[in-house]
Amino acid sequence: MYHHIQYDRDGAIAFLRLDDGATLNAMSTAMGLELVEAFTRAEGEARAIVIGSVGRAFCSGANLTGGGFAMDDPQRDAGLALERAVNPLLRKIRHSPLPVVTAVRGAAAGVGCGLALVGDMIVAGEGAFFYQAFSKVGLASDGGSTYLLARTIGRVRAMEMMLRGTRLAAADALAWGLVNRVVPDAEVDATALALARELAGGPRSLGMIRAGAWSALDTPFEDQLEVERSAQRDAGRTEDFAEGLAAFKEKRKPVFRGR
Repeated sequence: MYHHIQYDRDGAIAFLRLDDGATLNAMSTAMGLELVEAFTRAEGEARAIVIGSVGRAFCSGANLTGGGFAMDDPQRDAGLALERAVNPLLRKIRHSPLPVVTAVRGAAAGVGCGLALVGDMIVAGEGAFFYQAFSKVGLASDGGSTYLLARTIGRVRAMEMMLRGTRLAAADALAWGLVNRVVPDAEVDATALALARELAGGPRSLGMIRAGAWSALDTPFEDQLEVERSAQRDAGRTEDFAEGLAAFKEKRKPVFRGR
C-alpha cells in the first residue's frame, strides 16, 4: 500500500515510519503524500500516533532530486513540494485530535527537523541531531522550523541554528527544552511507544489540551481564556469526564475510552 513509509498498529497506537533507505529517508512529495494519507488513516483507527523511521536517520532533509522543478528554469519553484505535501502534513499534525509522539534517531535535517519537532512529545536517541541545513545549499528554512524553533528555544538560538547551519546534538536539545527525552538509540522506538501507550489510554480531552497548547503560541491572553472556557465545556460533556469523576469518587483508576 505504501512505498516510502511503513504503517503499523500496536493496539491503540499507530506507528508511521519513514522508510527510504537509499536517501536516508529524504522527504519527497510522494513520501509526504503517503504520510498525509497514513495520518488520516491513523486518526480513524488509533488513539495516539508515533512518527519514526527505519534505518539510521530520521530524515535527511528534502529529496532535492525529486523536487518537481527544473534547475535550468529561472522561474523554478523549490517550494512546490511544501505546498503539495509537506505543509498539508504539518497542518494535519497541528490540528489532530490525537496526541503525537516523534521518535528521532540519527539526523533530523532540513524539513526532517521540522517534522521531528512538531510532535507533542519528542524522544531522541543519544546519537540524534537536529540540523538546519538550508543555508548550506542556498535555501530558506521550511518544514515549520522557523516557527517551531523560535517559539521553543527562542529567536536568538533559533537564528544561530538557521543562519549558520549548525548541528544541535540530542543532549543540547534536551538542555534547551527542545525534546522531552534522550535515550540510547536502541531504545528510541520502545520509549516512544511507551509514551504513546500512556497517552492512548488517556481521555478524549487530551486532544483539547493539545489544541489549547498550540493555540497559546499565537493567541493573546484574554482570547486564550475563551479558548480554555470553550474546551472545558466540550470536555465536560464527554463520557470520559463522567468516568473520570466517577473513578475519583470511588477512589479507583479511571478507564478512559476516548469518547
